[in-house]
Amino acid sequence: MREHTPHNNTQTDFNEEDSNTSSNPHFEQVLDTRLSRRSLFKGAGLAGVALGATAMTGCATTGSSATSVDRLGFKPVAKSLADAVIVPEGYTAQVVYALGDPLTASTPAFKNDGTDADFEHRAGDHHDGMEWFSLDASGKPSNSFNSRGLLAMNHEATTDEKLSSFFIHANGGTATLPRPAAEVDKELAIHGLSFVEVRADGKRWAYQPGSAFNRRVTTMTPGAIHGPARGSEHLVTKYSADATQCRGTLNNCGTGKTPWGTFVSGEENWYGYFFRDAKDDDARKKDKQVQALKRYGRKAGEASRHGWESAGSDDRFVRWNNSALAASAKADYRNEMNTFGYVVEMDAYDTQAPMRKRTGLGRFAHESVAFAKPVAGQPIVAYMGDDARGEYIYKFVSDAKWDPKDASPANRLAAGDKYLDKGTLFAARFKGDGSGEWLELSMNNPVIAGSSYFEFKSDADVAVFTRLAADAVGATKMDRPEWNGVHPRTGEVYFTLTNNSNRSPEGTNAVNPRSYKDMKGSKEQKGNVHGHIVRLADASSAGSAFKWDIYVFGAEADADKSSVNLSSLTDENDMSSPDGLVFSPATGICWIQTDDGAYTDKTNCMMLAAIPGKVGDGGARTVKHGDKDVTTYVGKTPTPTTLARFLVGPKGCEITGWCETPDGRAVFINIQHPGESTKMADVNDPAKYQSQWPANAGYGAGKRPRSATIAITKNDGGLIGS
Repeated sequence: MREHTPHNNTQTDFNEEDSNTSSNPHFEQVLDTRLSRRSLFKGAGLAGVALGATAMTGCATTGSSATSVDRLGFKPVAKSLADAVIVPEGYTAQVVYALGDPLTASTPAFKNDGTDADFEHRAGDHHDGMEWFSLDASGKPSNSFNSRGLLAMNHEATTDEKLSSFFIHANGGTATLPRPAAEVDKELAIHGLSFVEVRADGKRWAYQPGSAFNRRVTTMTPGAIHGPARGSEHLVTKYSADATQCRGTLNNCGTGKTPWGTFVSGEENWYGYFFRDAKDDDARKKDKQVQALKRYGRKAGEASRHGWESAGSDDRFVRWNNSALAASAKADYRNEMNTFGYVVEMDAYDTQAPMRKRTGLGRFAHESVAFAKPVAGQPIVAYMGDDARGEYIYKFVSDAKWDPKDASPANRLAAGDKYLDKGTLFAARFKGDGSGEWLELSMNNPVIAGSSYFEFKSDADVAVFTRLAADAVGATKMDRPEWNGVHPRTGEVYFTLTNNSNRSPEGTNAVNPRSYKDMKGSKEQKGNVHGHIVRLADASSAGSAFKWDIYVFGAEADADKSSVNLSSLTDENDMSSPDGLVFSPATGICWIQTDDGAYTDKTNCMMLAAIPGKVGDGGARTVKHGDKDVTTYVGKTPTPTTLARFLVGPKGCEITGWCETPDGRAVFINIQHPGESTKMADVNDPAKYQSQWPANAGYGAGKRPRSATIAITKNDGGLIGS
């Protein structure tokens, strides 16, 4: 996901009136769930249409791999700068669920003029990672398709400038400190998660505003600390003196679905929401956390992203001041930031069960969590990336061995306790010969136990200060590891490496081999501008050795094939900054989504479909950097039948979030922050908005752009992508 600098809505790569009732899902009636799969989608709408000023709306899920698609069956979509969602001929997209949509029957319709309130009962902002959970006709959990299900969704952040989340405030909000409490309360509520029921009636998907399953989780929702850091001195706060409880989840980016049927969400760029006084280093004296705070991006005196800490003396505001203000950690919030940065687990079907923060999976800028296929009698294995420049790729291996009975447990979160609270975390080291090793991050590793770089006293310290543990063992610094997915056929793991403006020619290596100059108009861009996707073949998912190569390099089609366009991409599949990556359980297709600022003079962000091979299906290549030659390993050159552009989004957006119905005949995608480059001063002048989507697609009131979920179906009722 895109990382952000405080008070600025531009991209960095640090480390980013009601419509008629026929087009607004808020007015849909209760839908008939007794429909055949084919009749559900046949005749769903216009073929090859742009979801823009004249287009339609849509949604999708996940299930078991019933069909393997070996060749993409759609005509690639062209690059586009239109303020619309473009899908292939023969497909229809429908808007389903957007920022501000009511989640209860009593919540007023969204006016989208900045006067709306009660965001605890509305869709949050910046729709991101997403997972599908089926319901049967009676509303019980199901593993089959029945035109009814739940979307579990992240709300990562908000479109902001100069402190304010300006689109949700009437006149753009307050751009100076102190921030008004009423504004901050809105912003506290639009972050977090939502769980929302959706249904289909044979022609369209619609969310259900009065469903008993609907739920919001915000920055203020109580939760529990689980795993090795539970009770740690570094998590003691005024709110939880015994370090077992916490409040809220923040900057949630990628997601995952566990083998036991729960939803997991990664907390990414949480550090920017906190403030430390300029003299806080001195106040902490010899506290080793000063080193950790700086390593995690919170230097003393730096402004916070929204200034939430300035809104008053109430506890809900004070907690964002991470300074050591009192005599002990039990009397202030010096450790509050340490309660963020984890994987959060929730049961999508249980609206009362509290969220659990799984500290055993480490603390860093989490993206998605991808689980290897569980094998009876073997550990559960999860893969994760840390989205910041020069950060690491991780693997978690459970102590508990998989019991197939846990695929449908009586208590899903108790199964999470079993498999995620105890285990071993590893960081990846990539070698120049195409091999690699997993480096153990625990007190059993003498490098950790005897580290002079940072003092680790326990595995709780490793869980809280994971980045420093990976530093200590010498893991490989990567070009922003974001989402990852496990190939359903080969079991290989794919990681997007979005970009890295700090990658110098001198700092290139086999797995991060590119550093080049790229022009965007008259602006020169440097480093690994367009990113790439690396894949790993774990000899044993619980073992220490792996092999790797680079599946594909992002590049413009006309770029130099010897140094930049190493994958020989064409106009049908060139891309920049791969971010989201998910494999379809139904078809095996790999879906790749972009969050780009480097190629946006030529095209808006996009989603591609891929049918990748396996590690080693290509060969070695040499990339020259002056006198330095770097040998890397590149996968088989893709063709438009194995890698093709499927969708292009509206202006200023990021394409993210993917899930499908278990039959693979509908997919749900998130359009995040359309119109992101709109200026705060123009908030009440629609003519100056960078985007007016989805209002220009006939969805909802007002013209302010809104993050939203779309559903995509094939007009003949077929499998998506085939």
